[in-house]
Amino acid sequence: MKYLENYFGIGRHLDTAIQYLKSHSLEELKAGRNDVDGEDVFINRFGYETMAEEKAAFEAHEFYADIHLVLSGKEMIGVTDMDLMTVTAIDKVTDSVDCDGPVENRLCMAPGKVLIVLPEDAHKVKIALDGPERVEKAVVKVRMK
Repeated sequence: MKYLENYFGIGRHLDTAIQYLKSHSLEELKAGRNDVDGEDVFINRFGYETMAEEKAAFEAHEFYADIHLVLSGKEMIGVTDMDLMTVTAIDKVTDSVDCDGPVENRLCMAPGKVLIVLPEDAHKVKIALDGPERVEKAVVKVRMK
């Protein structure tokens, strides 16, 4: 989180998201959608139980980047270049791309860490590290296209 400013300049909506994150407490977020800048930047706060990697599913987005922020608990997130994925379904309404393929990179997420995935990054979330665990999370949705 302390290095988030290094991502300024990639895009104006990403700049808006970073400015918001640096000036607001994540604990202030209510469950569900939190508006920042209309459909260009908003934050979803939710919770879930982590699971075995083979039960977790890949997703991607055509138009939005995601900024993943774990508020409590910990999880592993797998990230793979979309060029290596097979798309299985696309929902234009929710900007959700379901896909399948190998996990190229695994990142351990815990409070204070930030992961930004762009439209070219498939991501598999909710992966348990040491068995199932409750995770509270915020995902900032940032329009890129």
